[in-house]
Amino acid sequence: MESPNRLSVLQALRAMAEGSLTSEALTQACLERIEERNGQVLAFTAVDAGWALAQARAADRGGGGAPLRGIPFAVKDVLDTRHLATAYGSPIYAGHRPVADAACVARVREFGGLVLGKAATSEFATQTPSRTRNPLNLEHTPGGSSSGSAAAVADFMAPVAFGTQTTASTVRPASYCGIVGYKPTFGFLNTAGLKPLSPSQDTITLLARTVQDAALCAFGLHGMRVQAGPLERPRLAVCLSSQWDAVRPEMAEAIERIAAAAQRAGATVRRMRLPAALEPLIGMQGRLFAFEARQSLAYERQNHAAQFSPRLQARLAGGEGIDAAQYLAMRQRALAGRQVLADLFGDVDAILYPPAQGEADEGIADSGSAQFGALWSLMHVPCVCVPIARGPRGLPMGVQAIGAYGDDLRTLQAAAFIHHVAQQAELA
Repeated sequence: MESPNRLSVLQALRAMAEGSLTSEALTQACLERIEERNGQVLAFTAVDAGWALAQARAADRGGGGAPLRGIPFAVKDVLDTRHLATAYGSPIYAGHRPVADAACVARVREFGGLVLGKAATSEFATQTPSRTRNPLNLEHTPGGSSSGSAAAVADFMAPVAFGTQTTASTVRPASYCGIVGYKPTFGFLNTAGLKPLSPSQDTITLLARTVQDAALCAFGLHGMRVQAGPLERPRLAVCLSSQWDAVRPEMAEAIERIAAAAQRAGATVRRMRLPAALEPLIGMQGRLFAFEARQSLAYERQNHAAQFSPRLQARLAGGEGIDAAQYLAMRQRALAGRQVLADLFGDVDAILYPPAQGEADEGIADSGSAQFGALWSLMHVPCVCVPIARGPRGLPMGVQAIGAYGDDLRTLQAAAFIHHVAQQAELA
């Protein structure tokens, strides 16, 4: 059998149900991979091997009814864990031990899963990156802010990981690391125990190696067993906007190729232009973020500002000149934009859109542009990034499948279709 740490979540669950695999063996294989590779990749900030194995043994004794039974999760370090230090990517909280688990972490354990360790994040999940490196090429960024989560999954240290997204913190790392990144409909996964940043946009996300795994884990956190096989004959639309001016030619060509391959495989594919009413919201998203982040980090700003990175200081300063009336007006414009966007999905199952400019940039001082997730995070809609191509340096590139608000399963199924087409055509 393939090394357990390389199994998908679905494969591992089946093997455990058949009795050919235990959670302890799966967790041990993941821990061995962490021991082998984490010194180079720096995906994990905290791991307690003894505690992880104790959880796995308990899962093995617990029987087969739980939907996430025995599956090890990596947890982004902006989500509270009472057994492991939670520093939120900041020296302000070095060694901090919360008194309770985040809701999503508690749900993992409630439904049979276990916590493998804490995955690195950028500073408070903003733009100043962690030390994590892209496991596919250590000289390149893994993207951010869910850098450690994406790297851990891509490097077979964990089968699945929690991330978060406020702008593009999941879809970009997924694209850069060649894995699946799923940002659910806003609020689908409870945010209690997440260090807030922009509460009107902060979303708990999942990173996995297949769309099926992302669906299994997301719905498993609600006690459900869901299959997200490829949607038959999906209705797709490549959505053009002003942001395509910043897309590198190789990314634009990759999306055109996957659209053509999807059409040959039975999908209906058309082009659409982003409605003019939505274009200004792309820039507004950053202002809304700055206003809310300045409030969310008020304690840290007032008492520990010297420990902020210069980049975070500048970003928070951008919210200083926004008053309450302007903030409420932005919230109203976002609400109106969601109503405009909803009309686009009358005859479309998923919109195709770039998750990043191209493949991962060289160096780790910057984690890449977040601009391609801004509108969709603000609109609260589900987004699934799947790998579709390789760039000039041989690193992966993905595409976002964006669905209607609350229509997560259909969005996942459309993304599964796209991922399957890319694999069949050997594009990814």
